Amino acid sequence: MADEHNPVDLLKKFNFVNAKGEGQEEAELVSGVKEKTNYPTPAYRYRIVVEAVHAYIEEAYYWTMDELELSWSFNKFDKITDIHAASEQSAFFGVSEQRIGLQQEKAAGYLRGISEMLKALFQIVRELRVIDERTGYYKQTFSRKNEEEAVGSDITLKGVWVDQVEGGTKNAASVYGLAQTVGFSVLPDLFFRIRSDDIGGDKLKPEEYDAFVKRVIEDVDKKVKGIEGFNEKVKEVLTRKLVQYYMWKLRTFKELEARRKFTIKYLRQHYDTIKLYMGWIKPYLRNILKLQMAEKLIQGEKARELITAFEGSLIEVEVLSYKHREERKYHPCVLLNIFYRTSPSMVYTQEGYQRGPAHTGKFDMTLRGYVWSDEQITNYKRMREEEDLHMLSMINEDIKASMDALGDELKQYLKEAGEIFPEDEHKAEAPKTSNNPLEPFLGVFGGLKEIVSSFGGVRAPGTPNKQSIKKQITGGKTDIQLDLQITEAKAELKRAVWNTYKNYKKLHGMLTW
Repeated sequence: MADEHNPVDLLKKFNFVNAKGEGQEEAELVSGVKEKTNYPTPAYRYRIVVEAVHAYIEEAYYWTMDELELSWSFNKFDKITDIHAASEQSAFFGVSEQRIGLQQEKAAGYLRGISEMLKALFQIVRELRVIDERTGYYKQTFSRKNEEEAVGSDITLKGVWVDQVEGGTKNAASVYGLAQTVGFSVLPDLFFRIRSDDIGGDKLKPEEYDAFVKRVIEDVDKKVKGIEGFNEKVKEVLTRKLVQYYMWKLRTFKELEARRKFTIKYLRQHYDTIKLYMGWIKPYLRNILKLQMAEKLIQGEKARELITAFEGSLIEVEVLSYKHREERKYHPCVLLNIFYRTSPSMVYTQEGYQRGPAHTGKFDMTLRGYVWSDEQITNYKRMREEEDLHMLSMINEDIKASMDALGDELKQYLKEAGEIFPEDEHKAEAPKTSNNPLEPFLGVFGGLKEIVSSFGGVRAPGTPNKQSIKKQITGGKTDIQLDLQITEAKAELKRAVWNTYKNYKKLHGMLTW
């Protein structure tokens, strides 16, 4: 099975490399030695390595961004990578750890809150299940659509009333207590056997309540008087007990209905609070990830650049810039990658008198030029996101597993409370079959489910192969307009990437030709 986090497999998955392995960049990273990288093959590639001992090297990044934007009209910029690492003995490391500690405390507080609310969510759903089970007995007796089920439900409710309301045998005045008295031994049998006409009791309007109660009492009195062979005292007690039971039944049904409505609203409140906390915690987790030392730099091939006792740091920045026009399918794209090896010196800023690093040292800047469609641009960004799945996705998966354990009931209760799910909004356009109750959470986390799913697209080496371009079925010929777009975009790309490289060298006094 292919490892989707292997560079080659990722490039294949997102259609940057074909089945034969063609399309992966092979570059001369060290003089005279070519190696395969984790980039698609570019149409143009330029590299600058500068050792600036006493100059602030941040200038190289900002100068290149401004050159592409102001001189060559690149109007879209997506930061793909922004990671760093510092030697453990450096002052930069100490300040960074202090800042990450503050962020971690805030994130931990929200995570504790989310954990407690998820725990409460399980209890609320369980309580709703119990209420629904109890109200199910009431509705079966009130509707009597199935006589057998109605009889069983009526016996169940009478048992609840005798045991929990009257106290069972512990209360001498209860149905079971009186049954131990001479002459009343038959009372429980009669109580459980006689049923009054209370059909429709679950759909009463307030103004109909008194008339319905009167009807039930009259029906109880009629049925008790209709039984023969028992003394009047037994009938009198039986009538009293049945009237008390039916009054309790009507009252508690209304209470359960009101309690259910309140509990569903309470469930919605918990659910919305969890979503709110998830939204609040997201920036803290993102900050923690950015402040943490990147394992890629500490344990990778570049780790030799970082010595614990030295005052050093490593930084990698990658930005995808492109000139986007709505009327064009293909756009000139410049992928800027800068790797810094710096010696940060901590300086105090005037505002707040806080220390911040000023970086001097070496940077390795690579400009790669591509002609990509919108689908290929999206593919590249998703490929990089999948390459660096982080703690946010793990938290999302943990919560997803917890919510899935609640099943469809949670979703149904939330719908009753007014929650609108994505599949309900777009049901007319594209019906969905997913029963995942965590859809809103995935929205809060910025579509992490989409990030880790495969995404089909157009073949994406540096310049599209004409044979792979989508064809218009007009005489069986390739759309000439797409050919012209590719040619135009490639010409713009060549001018932009070459002149950016050349102008940087000229402006900074380097050898040019």
